[in-house]
Amino acid sequence: MTDSYASRTPVHEQHLDGFGTVRILPLDPAADAAVVHGWVSEERAAFWGMNGLTRDQVTTIYAHMATLDTHHAFLVVKDGDPAALLQTYDPAADRVSECYDTEPGDIGVHLLLAPAGAAGARPGWTAALSGALMAYVLLGLDRTRIVVDPDVDNEKAIARFLKQGFTAGPAVVLPEVDLPDVYLPEKKAQLAFLRREVAFAG
Repeated sequence: MTDSYASRTPVHEQHLDGFGTVRILPLDPAADAAVVHGWVSEERAAFWGMNGLTRDQVTTIYAHMATLDTHHAFLVVKDGDPAALLQTYDPAADRVSECYDTEPGDIGVHLLLAPAGAAGARPGWTAALSGALMAYVLLGLDRTRIVVDPDVDNEKAIARFLKQGFTAGPAVVLPEVDLPDVYLPEKKAQLAFLRREVAFAG
C-alpha cells in the first residue's frame, strides 16, 4: 500500500508496540476534506456537530481554523491509514472559558476516532492511541492540563475519558458562537480534566 501521507511532516511521531507507527499531521483542509467529511457525516459523529454539512462547508470551517493561532486541527495516521481527527485549542480563547476557571498551561482537546475497524483498530488500540496523543499534547506542547467538553449525552466518550484518568468536572452549558465561517449552537457539556502528573504517573 502506498502511504499518501508520507511526504507530510508530522508534529509528533511515535511507535506503538503491537500496533504500528502513529504520526500526527497538521490537517490540510482541502486534501483531507474527503476523509474528514466522511467521518463527521456519520450518525456516530452526531455529537461532533457537523452532521448535514457539505464537504465544502467542512473544508471552509477547517480552512478558517487554520488561520487561527489558538485553535489547531490534525489528522492522525497509523502506518499511512487515517486513524483520528484531533483538535486542540486554547481554552482561554474558546467559549468553554465562560464555564470554568482556566489555568495557565491548560489545553483543550477534541478527538474523533476513525470508524470501527479502520486503521487496523483492535482491542487496546484506543488506549494506545490516546497515550500517543497525550504525549504530544502534554509533553510535546509542554502543557500541564487537558480539558475536554463532550456532550453530556455522549456517554461513550465520557466513559472513555474517565477510564483514561480524567476527573469529571461540572456539567455546563456552552454558549452559542456565530462567526462568519462557523456557527456553533449552544451545547450542554460535561467537563473533564487530566493533569500531566496523573497522565504520566506510571
